[in-house]
Amino acid sequence: MKLSAIVPVWALFSLTQQSAPREKCSCELSLEEKAFPHDKLQTVEGNATDCKTHVTPEKALELESLLLGLEKRLTQLHNDMTILENEDDRELYGVLSLFIIENEMVEIRHLMNKLNSTTLEYQVLTADTIQQLEDLKFEMTKLEKFDTMEVVMGRRVNRHLKNALETCMSGVNTTVAPTQELYGMCERGPLRNITGPVINTQGEFSGSFAYGAWGCDPKPEAGKERWYWMVPLTSNQYANYVRFYSSLSALIIGVSNPGNIQISSSNPTTNTVQGPNNVLYGGALYYNCYNQDAVCRFNLTTKIVTNVKLPKGTRYNSKSNFCHLDNCFLYTDLDLITDESGVWVVYTTTQALGNLVLSKVEETEPPSLGKTWTTSVYKQSVSNTFMACGVLYATRYIDTNMEEVFYSFDTTTGRENFKLGILINKVSPNIYSLNYSPVDQMLYVYSDAKMVSYKALFGYSDLYSS
Repeated sequence: MKLSAIVPVWALFSLTQQSAPREKCSCELSLEEKAFPHDKLQTVEGNATDCKTHVTPEKALELESLLLGLEKRLTQLHNDMTILENEDDRELYGVLSLFIIENEMVEIRHLMNKLNSTTLEYQVLTADTIQQLEDLKFEMTKLEKFDTMEVVMGRRVNRHLKNALETCMSGVNTTVAPTQELYGMCERGPLRNITGPVINTQGEFSGSFAYGAWGCDPKPEAGKERWYWMVPLTSNQYANYVRFYSSLSALIIGVSNPGNIQISSSNPTTNTVQGPNNVLYGGALYYNCYNQDAVCRFNLTTKIVTNVKLPKGTRYNSKSNFCHLDNCFLYTDLDLITDESGVWVVYTTTQALGNLVLSKVEETEPPSLGKTWTTSVYKQSVSNTFMACGVLYATRYIDTNMEEVFYSFDTTTGRENFKLGILINKVSPNIYSLNYSPVDQMLYVYSDAKMVSYKALFGYSDLYSS
């Protein structure tokens, strides 16, 4: 018996379709560019930061300060040798002069050793820095290859075009705008640092007068260019004479050839000196008149005292002194200071609510007050002041070893700065008088019977001058 089955045609088609293998779709992604090496970029940024940390303007200033100190010491040594040759009496004066010269040579030797050591350190630092910069340049060149859109190249081209345009414009314009706004009345810029001490001596009195002032005349009379002066205070308050020395060496060893020039035969009395903040300028001593709210001027040639009264409400007679947290300095109500333009006086009034007031003292006959400014700094928060290039600077007490120049007031713009942060290394705890000399850019300090000097450095950004 024969069996047979009938299968529909659609069923056969369906079976055929189900049994056919399925097609698979796949694609390959090929990157022609390498992935950006972010880790290398971070390494380069870290190396650049380290380089910036190790190479700072302060390190360059340290070397410059040492060179300035060495230059000053060598000049002083030459002057002292000249004086010894001309004035040697082959007795005590000659012995003392040789002793001073021997000490100066020892200090110069120490300074040169420190300079050699610092120079060697800088040579090593320079070599390391050059190698770091070469490595950075090599890595940056490799990283630049990943800039397929040529962004860096475009910026470089734009920078070259900008420089070319500025060069072209500078040739067309007859007046070129200054790159820095002038600070004060001088082109050398603001105060940047104070180095030293350069000179540190008790002179001939060996601690007998704790309060006083000293320095040199910024506008000396003919033949007195090398003279130095000092005003020692009796009872830390008063004086009736100015003592002169023919040179810095004579002051250090205590030989006062010109001697004293007396203001008055009695002390204290009308028109004698009150307080330590005195200055010599143009052959005249400027100071706070005894028991008066006035500035006295004693002419060294005519021996005549003239004065100018300060504004009504001026505080005097030790009612508004310079101070720090632990102490106030007696009879420092008025501070006479000098700069390139002449004499100034710092004080305060009841109207100014105790803030510093600054007035220009004009060289008229009798003296007169010029323009006056009232500042925002409280006088009794200040330990001393000085002027340089028309800018008032104020100091404050940090500790027994350090004083800080923390404030400035620019008389040309009226701008104040409370964040200077310039430190002075003290040799004694208290600075009773402080004055700037525009002749040698030195600060002359009287500190607990010691006469001390410092070098003032000025400049814009990392450019320093003295």
